[in-house]
Amino acid sequence: MRISARNRLKGRIVEVKKGQTTAHVRIDVNGAIVTASITNEAVDDLKLAAGQTAYAIIKASDVMVGLDD
Repeated sequence: MRISARNRLKGRIVEVKKGQTTAHVRIDVNGAIVTASITNEAVDDLKLAAGQTAYAIIKASDVMVGLDD
């Protein structure tokens, strides 16, 4: 499958927490946790579970960075 997203972060799923309609999937990417919000249906279709290798795919035209003072 080809995608136009520029940023793909490979990691391991550490948690899948379903809500009423949306799930939060936490992925450990080299010690940093990235959280994705996706539909429960997508979690089921992809059969996502803790321990699996997954990619966080980030598609954005702008990324903002802030620093603590």
